[in-house]
Amino acid sequence: MKKKLTKESENFMINLKNPNLYLNRELSWLQFNTRVLKQAQDESLPLLERLKFLAIYGTNLDEFYMIRVAGLKKLFAAGIIVSGADRLTPLQQLREIRNYLHQEQQVVEHCRSEIFKKLEPHGISVKTYDEVNNQDKHKLNQYFNENIYPVIIPIAIDATHPFPHLNNLSFGLIVKLRDMDNENIERFGIIRVPRVLNRFVELGNGTYVPIESVVEKHVDELFPGYELIKYAPFRVTRNADIAIEEEEADDFMEILEEGLKLRRKGEMVRLEVGSNADDEIINFFNRHAHIYKDDIYRYHTFLNLSSLWQIVSNKNFAHLLAPAFQPKNLPPFENNEDIFSILEKQDVLMYHPYQSFDPVVNLIQHAAKDPDVVSIKMTLYRSGTKSPIVKSLMDASESGKQVTVMVELKARFDEENNLIWAKALEKSGAHVIYGIQGFKVHAKAALITRRKNGKLKQYAHLGTGNYNPSTAKIYTDMSYMTSKDTITNDLTRFFHFLTGFSKKGKLNELYMSPSQIKPKVLSLIHNETRQGKNGHIIAKVNSLVDDDVIRALYKASIAGVKVELIVRGICCLKPGIKDVSENIRVVSILGKYLEHARTFYFKNDASKVYISSADWMPRNLVRRIELLTAIKDEDAKKKIIQILKLQCSDNALAHELQSDGSYIKIKPKEGQKVINNHKLLEDYVNRIAKATKKETSTYVQQLVNRLFIES
Repeated sequence: MKKKLTKESENFMINLKNPNLYLNRELSWLQFNTRVLKQAQDESLPLLERLKFLAIYGTNLDEFYMIRVAGLKKLFAAGIIVSGADRLTPLQQLREIRNYLHQEQQVVEHCRSEIFKKLEPHGISVKTYDEVNNQDKHKLNQYFNENIYPVIIPIAIDATHPFPHLNNLSFGLIVKLRDMDNENIERFGIIRVPRVLNRFVELGNGTYVPIESVVEKHVDELFPGYELIKYAPFRVTRNADIAIEEEEADDFMEILEEGLKLRRKGEMVRLEVGSNADDEIINFFNRHAHIYKDDIYRYHTFLNLSSLWQIVSNKNFAHLLAPAFQPKNLPPFENNEDIFSILEKQDVLMYHPYQSFDPVVNLIQHAAKDPDVVSIKMTLYRSGTKSPIVKSLMDASESGKQVTVMVELKARFDEENNLIWAKALEKSGAHVIYGIQGFKVHAKAALITRRKNGKLKQYAHLGTGNYNPSTAKIYTDMSYMTSKDTITNDLTRFFHFLTGFSKKGKLNELYMSPSQIKPKVLSLIHNETRQGKNGHIIAKVNSLVDDDVIRALYKASIAGVKVELIVRGICCLKPGIKDVSENIRVVSILGKYLEHARTFYFKNDASKVYISSADWMPRNLVRRIELLTAIKDEDAKKKIIQILKLQCSDNALAHELQSDGSYIKIKPKEGQKVINNHKLLEDYVNRIAKATKKETSTYVQQLVNRLFIES
């Protein structure tokens, strides 16, 4: 008589390495960008809000081609066929990507045309030179002579004029010309449009004219003696990933600066052209550029979606954007009380951008000025171009305080900005670390040491996002501030690890990758798995890619654990597969704010709640220095759990992942309350801020606890 199989024994019979159980990383990313595009198609949103999402879609796609597609091309060229858990080869992925994007291009163009058609009654239009009246043509001619002609670059292509190098994201016109003195002589040329020129010429009445439309009318001035036969605008994309041999780098800053120069000259991976680019024009260009035919995209409207930011940012039309929300300073930061005194009395958890990022900036500014502060230590990944935090660190250093800053120079597309800050900090006397060999430092942490009553007292900030006040108004992130010795002592060890040598690199209260976070996450999942149907996991990350974590979640689901995942971007896990992931639900939230807080709830863990700088991707868990923090404060725990449950209930901004990799927008059922978590949280914070001005602190705390539960 055979024994009946238990769920645990059945688990060993399921091959959890089966490639059919995994979604491809790149195709999952394309689905994410499609969700961004759907925001642009959402007719319930204000028109410029829709245009903003179209600009974001274009910016995302540029980076995808510069990094991901370029990487796949290099793998294919090297003959590498090893791939991810889904087992698709680089060539298979490239084919799928191209098919997907060529099909989606029609949707993009229709969306753009529809938005501009609806913007016209509001006074915003995009017109060519030929479509404007004579008075506006005169303005455009004047603009060309005063602003375009002095900086534009006409380039002849012939035996004595070789095809020029075109930097990454270069934009311009391919022109075919005829000699006016000899009509049998025809030549090709290129007109490069420098980035110092705006993509559109704004006429001041809400009319935007694509710059190529103006340049085309003045080709005879750029190539005297020649007439224009035909032309087409073009835009090139190159491989922008920087490969740095760190082990061979005597001066890391110098070698990174060289890498930034080489980025402009990487292999060309995409060509975008206007619809007037016929085969002759494309063949001329490709004789020199050698771009694969399926990486050439013809657009019927203007090129470069990311340039739409120029229109979106026009303050005269701000009423066509979503209403701006003013982040609030909530208790205990509402009365400008000394920040060190506050942190000595309690831990503080803030949820940005609903709660202002100002207390974080104030912490560093206050520390820089306080004569009792002896040292400030921080990690900086993306701090922004005009950073008040970096300015305060420089002031602190110049005033004699010990300032140690880990500036991650390898933060992609922020390398140049970080180089500038690193040099400025060094000049001020700060001790600057440029990175850890072989790793990116992605942790978000600050530690302040201060004299108090003859002893040293430390204060810490740990976050899920960057020390950037600008993005803190757009990204949802968690900030945790504390003076608990267990955490500050660990952060001291953490900074010693960054500045010195350590073979162990392990912390006691915090968890650090690459050695600690992944084992801890797997342990937490396994602990819930042992609880079976009594287990419950809620995890919010930007991306879920790591094979081991996915397999652990599959095992949890098989054991009956309820698994709720909020994954904004890439998700390689397939939910809803019979006998494997039936108990897993995955949603992606896209709306007014960019979901960025890595936050976790494990029902049967002693701490229950964690925040982290790390996503569940191999690069975060294995190839980066990250931090995972257990939240011990009970009020902070409750707040995080309520936020997670609220987002799991969202039926206005959430899209649910299907087992085939597609997403379905969740809509309220008949008679069901609309739950837009962004709107509810804005309303919640506004009510708290209003109550703090006229109610007792006890009432305010009751309101805090009650409102989340009601939501």
